[in-house]
Amino acid sequence: MASSSRYHLAYVFERFPTFTQTFCVREVTELRRLGLRPMVFSIRDTRDEPLDEHFPAELIESVHFLPPREELVAMVKGWKDAGELPQEALLTLRHWGDVPDKGRVYEAIYVGVKMREAGVRHAHSHFAGVGARCCFWLKRFFGHSYSFTGHANDLFERVDFEVTLADLMREAALVVTVSDYTAGWLRENFPKWGGKVRRVYNGLDLAPFEAAVTPGGRAGLIVSVGRLIEKKGFDDLLRACARLKAEQGSAFRCVIVGDGPLEGELRRLVAELGVGDVVELVGAKTQPEIMALLAEAQIFALPCVTERAGGKDNLPTVIMEAMAARLPCVSTRLAGIPEMVADGDTGLLCDERQPEDFAEALAVLLADPERCERMGEAGQARARAMFAKEKTASALLRALVGNGRVRFDFALVARSPRLGVSYLAQWVRRPLRGLCCRGASRFAIAEKAAKRAREHGNIG
Repeated sequence: MASSSRYHLAYVFERFPTFTQTFCVREVTELRRLGLRPMVFSIRDTRDEPLDEHFPAELIESVHFLPPREELVAMVKGWKDAGELPQEALLTLRHWGDVPDKGRVYEAIYVGVKMREAGVRHAHSHFAGVGARCCFWLKRFFGHSYSFTGHANDLFERVDFEVTLADLMREAALVVTVSDYTAGWLRENFPKWGGKVRRVYNGLDLAPFEAAVTPGGRAGLIVSVGRLIEKKGFDDLLRACARLKAEQGSAFRCVIVGDGPLEGELRRLVAELGVGDVVELVGAKTQPEIMALLAEAQIFALPCVTERAGGKDNLPTVIMEAMAARLPCVSTRLAGIPEMVADGDTGLLCDERQPEDFAEALAVLLADPERCERMGEAGQARARAMFAKEKTASALLRALVGNGRVRFDFALVARSPRLGVSYLAQWVRRPLRGLCCRGASRFAIAEKAAKRAREHGNIG
């Protein structure tokens, strides 16, 4: 796609679009509807992934896919030989050494050159991972401001990268996160940069789920949706169903939608617990098929847990979808879930890894369809108030404009007058940005990587 001087900012994804991150497509699509023109980069080429109608063709066609590694390195060397790279990029390449994360340096140079050609000065990325670390080097090499959205495991799990979460926090102009829980966690763990943190919920297109609602639902149907992985807690759901069956017989049915590495283990547990007559693992389903199941259900259940490695769900999108479909939700008091499910009002919450308590919560709601209906109505209203994509995208746009070097545009302000205040905040902050990173070695991270490579013979 030809460069355009009319882009407002860049979005840098590790993978875009990808089926497992439909919320990113919703976000970019909604920002475009609001008048923002993002220059979208995908570090990995996803054009071979199967996609559905939720991925607009015109958006996919606009994505800048980075070239494969060998071609990328050759392009960077060509720019280097032609004297087209910033001095700091040259010095970093020289000092970095051969470690796996050096790929981020090449990627940042490529993205930075393309942004420079387009006149773009701010980049945003989802997850504190590959894309955000690419943005870190963008700032070092080209002086661009950057921001990133932190979600769950990308924050909670400790990873051995040369550019750490603390580095990302220090250098970012803005740190967005998707729940009050993670906002508090970031401020507590990184108090020096806590003032950069803004909570903006992930947005959802509520209309299809609202339209799928069937008044009354099917009595006794419990639905759960998610990847068959540890943090979803499906083993606890199976144990809760075993407890329900022991107490109530086969007066209910539980359908679990999803696939994943624990499928075999969960099927064995179904057999071991003797719940095959009331529990069905139906595999992955399309979005319309999931909406049809939600429309028939009486309860949505997701007993999320903290993984042994520390990972956990933060704000599961499937709970938003169930709320939009007017279902009471039974889940756990974990991370941002209590911000979604108001205990006793829109659903019931239990402590994690307590299948007996989870079974009791399910039993309470199965016995009271009228309460389920009231909770479902309250949950749908809560979803509209907190998670409608129109609201979340507007909040994100104001945060980006107010904190990063997003290009000024009279037309954008005319469409969203509140952005005028955000642009003013950006201009007030801008003189301070040149002071960032002083007092630390300009090449401390590259020197650390080179030292580790020498000590451990780490070639990658």
